[in-house]
Amino acid sequence: MHFKYSEWDDRFNSGDGKSPFETLWDLFQELLTISGGDVSQALRWLNQIDDEYKITDQFDESYGIGDFIDEMQERGYIKFDEEESVMVPTAKTDRSIRQKSLDEIFTQLRKGGQGDHKTPYTGKGLERQPETRSWKPGDDTANIDSSATMMNMLKHSSLEQFDLREDDLEVYNTDHYTSASTVLLIDLSHSMILYGEDRITPAKKVAMGLSELIMNNYAKDSLDIIAFGNEAWEIEVKDLPYLKVGPFHTNTLHGLQKARHILQRKKFSNKQVFMITDGKPSCMFENGKLYKNSFGLDRKIVNKVLDEAVKCKRENITITTFMIARDPYLQNFVKELTEANQGRAYYSSLNKLGGYIFEDYIRNRRKNVK
Repeated sequence: MHFKYSEWDDRFNSGDGKSPFETLWDLFQELLTISGGDVSQALRWLNQIDDEYKITDQFDESYGIGDFIDEMQERGYIKFDEEESVMVPTAKTDRSIRQKSLDEIFTQLRKGGQGDHKTPYTGKGLERQPETRSWKPGDDTANIDSSATMMNMLKHSSLEQFDLREDDLEVYNTDHYTSASTVLLIDLSHSMILYGEDRITPAKKVAMGLSELIMNNYAKDSLDIIAFGNEAWEIEVKDLPYLKVGPFHTNTLHGLQKARHILQRKKFSNKQVFMITDGKPSCMFENGKLYKNSFGLDRKIVNKVLDEAVKCKRENITITTFMIARDPYLQNFVKELTEANQGRAYYSSLNKLGGYIFEDYIRNRRKNVK
């Protein structure tokens, strides 16, 4: 065996210990999310950024953007779609972007701000408490405290014969967990990219992070996602990174109606709607036609939305609105909506949106099961 040593060059590790592929992969995922899943556009942006900021200059001269593209294909992150004659992301990329979004949001949360989402009650659950109690019929035998049980038995046993009785058995208390059913509403109206501010990308990242959290940590919970513009429609988790804003009005009413109908089919104790929006309700369906008014708040539309909020309240569905706009008249609308539903509202900046939603989700899971 022979070793060859060379002088260390910090450029190979891009200053943070990452390989050239990892450095470009982090950036590419961000660009792919912004482009709505357009691999070609994301790669064009990547080349432009590399040209301006000389990213690949810090790597070994033998590694360039072309090598990165080849490696993405080899690792199964992108593939060539023969029907469309374009490169497309794979399911592996979808999962990676969701996990990246989850990691990104958790780094923003305060230390200790998230936990295991327990109720104050003890009973059958997933995690043992240090305290024990006497065994009762129906208790899970897997939770028997063998040491305490043995000590109880020895108190009335002899050296010749062990005498185990039912009242010797001790079991650990366990935390009782709730289940939650959540519908996430994402506003795709045109205002989400107006005024030079990208509001849709942070919204998508939060949705991806929340879906990854639920799928990985809370298998009994459910998350349904609804996008809404002129109308509302359900989307799958795999479609989240690639949502695009359209030339839409804001049909808040239809979004809330679809969310309520979805939650009517759920049997979970905690039902909630999270709505991410930056604008006012500006349209609704009336007699099969789209009634719309983009010039200020239309009381005809607003009143219908408030009626729907009351219906949700009657069905114990909490609406939490995350308003990413600061206009006073829009805040007044959110206040009316919150009062009608007895829900919650946050006037959130884009960089804190993830923290608000995750903390609210965790807090709502702590509701007591009756």
